[in-house]
Amino acid sequence: MSAPADGEGAPPREPLAVLGPYFALERHDPGLPPAPPWQSMAALGLDPAVSADRVATVRALLAGGGRPAEAVERRVAASVVHLGLVARIASPVLALAVLEGRVRPVRLADLRWQPQPGSTFPLSLAASPDSAPPGGPAALAHVLGRTLIDLAAAELAAAVRPHGVSRHIAWGNTASALAGATAVLVTARPDCAPRLHAVLDGLLDHPSLRGTAARGPDGRLRRRSCCLIYRAAPGRNGPLCGDCVLARAS
Repeated sequence: MSAPADGEGAPPREPLAVLGPYFALERHDPGLPPAPPWQSMAALGLDPAVSADRVATVRALLAGGGRPAEAVERRVAASVVHLGLVARIASPVLALAVLEGRVRPVRLADLRWQPQPGSTFPLSLAASPDSAPPGGPAALAHVLGRTLIDLAAAELAAAVRPHGVSRHIAWGNTASALAGATAVLVTARPDCAPRLHAVLDGLLDHPSLRGTAARGPDGRLRRRSCCLIYRAAPGRNGPLCGDCVLARAS
């Protein structure tokens, strides 16, 4: 069991965990320092050593099987790190916005985490008033573009750039993460499917994401880049993700 975000009297958790571990979200008082094992996510963007340590940890995990970490390219591990981070952050933010109409600016400084292996680490968002976005899906996508894509997502893309992750791959990862979160939410709330897909389409038209991926006639996303994880396998011949540009159309 993880420690409360700020010890006794911490703000309550959001009831999103029923959607899956990527959606679990706690709240913390931004006026209090993080109580261990919680750490500020701001360090990922401010301190290159923090992102380098995360990349090194994941690189060793990807190597596995007695192989040295150097058997996996650093940029491959960095891309996997980035995809996991952006998926973990975007999932609850998207759920709050589309299912509950609650949005707020989300920067890395507003987030705290417990750095554990994998991408379903405990995550906490600073407690502050959420606002209700005006209008329909297009307006909501526009607001999410300003409050998520232009802020935390852009910070994450910049944090992994020194480790060899190009802008093209990073924003492709972001599009893939948003599509994955949308798919989970559609399964959980089929009544919201049209709204969810409309918001996703609006987000894919954001200037940073435009051209990185598109939804086909069947609704499935096909990105125009690759997260590179297939290169982590021996011989750089691992399986491809379902939305990968390298995967054959089914």
